[in-house]
Amino acid sequence: MSRAVIARIALAQTLTFCVLLGCVATSQAAELKLVRFGPLGQEKPGLVDNGGQLRDLSGHFSDITPDLLSDAGLARIAAIPLAQLPLVQGEPRLGVPLTGIGKIIAVGFNYVNHAAEMQVELPTEPLIFMKATSALSGPFDDVIRPRGGDKLDYEAELVVVIGTKAQYVSEERAFDYIAGYAVGHDVSERAFQRDRGGQFTKGKSADTFAPLGPWLVTRDSIKDVQNLAVWSEVNGQMRQQGNTADMVFGVAHIVSHLSQFMTLHPGDVIYTGTPAGVGDGMVPPVYLKPGDVVRLGIEGLDEQRQVIAPSP
Repeated sequence: MSRAVIARIALAQTLTFCVLLGCVATSQAAELKLVRFGPLGQEKPGLVDNGGQLRDLSGHFSDITPDLLSDAGLARIAAIPLAQLPLVQGEPRLGVPLTGIGKIIAVGFNYVNHAAEMQVELPTEPLIFMKATSALSGPFDDVIRPRGGDKLDYEAELVVVIGTKAQYVSEERAFDYIAGYAVGHDVSERAFQRDRGGQFTKGKSADTFAPLGPWLVTRDSIKDVQNLAVWSEVNGQMRQQGNTADMVFGVAHIVSHLSQFMTLHPGDVIYTGTPAGVGDGMVPPVYLKPGDVVRLGIEGLDEQRQVIAPSP
């Protein structure tokens, strides 16, 4: 039986099950690596096949949009025979792996060792802040130091991508509302964050401060999201070596918690915190400067690389 036929049968069975039981989310999703490629503002949708080859989805979908992130939408993508998807030649630029992101939500001090290095007490519930969506950038695009900034810092983070509208979700059902995961870089300007009125958001939202990708890896592709290595390096020197097992609040808790305070919509993304090893935690602190090269990655989700560019 072909992969396409299996996917169609699975989709039909899932939809029938939900009709009978009245469920609002399903428990299984297609295993995919979704990507957007091409020049900034002209990205096309694609996927990475099991052989690591980039294939073009633009003959079937206009883009990787929020409506494709439900289990049913992902099954539609998985049902397309690979032979119908042209191979992409060369090494095109990779952009943010989905479009239509409505909110970037972030969690602070969510790793035990990071809270310790920053000399703060462990939070008793998730510490939440927002990043502007204008901060989004591709995983290999330059990070631009903003004007007036002199304490630029790096933070490697697991990012959760919401696939189904979530409101008042239980922790037990939280994963049903997740489309997948990606590598995120929560770039921070500590001077803006601390010395300009104590605002997390203003220190986290400059242009290029939210690199995302290279892929959106659907949730069933990751066996245990709470056991993934997280790392970063600057100019070839390893800085962060953590694991999502060290989160104060795990992924399911975060999604459930957020859904009690705001509706999470398909395409919303959640940066879930960073392990120890950031520049601000070093003694003395070591901040990024133009010309520095940052690499970061997460087990099973691949890696990013950015060059720090000077202020415009």
